Amino acid sequence: MRTVLAYILLIATLLPSFSQWGTIAYYHVNKDYVASVLCENRAKPELHCDGQCYLAKRLNAQQEQQDKATTERVQKTPDFQLYCQIEVPFSFKPVTPNRSADLPDYLLKSYSSPLLHWLQPPQV
Repeated sequence: MRTVLAYILLIATLLPSFSQWGTIAYYHVNKDYVASVLCENRAKPELHCDGQCYLAKRLNAQQEQQDKATTERVQKTPDFQLYCQIEVPFSFKPVTPNRSADLPDYLLKSYSSPLLHWLQPPQV
């Protein structure tokens, strides 16, 4: 089932690019008919156009049609809002430190360990 779905998606993806190849194949199969009937320059054989003007016109028309379809699809695509930014009012208020609060012993500058004289490196 997965392989069938994969082939269907592959064909659906590649089908627009095959349409140009189909036009080119049609031109090569019916080159004589295109050169004698559909060519714009059939009255000027010195140009050696051989229907290439018709082929170029068809390819340009297909390209414009694909571009127009793509543009319409892009314009009709709905916009999705992925996030919502909530504006939070914020103001800077100066904070003065409260020095009169009781600080723990390890934050005091005058703190000394009771084992300070035992933890000194040996002297030479």
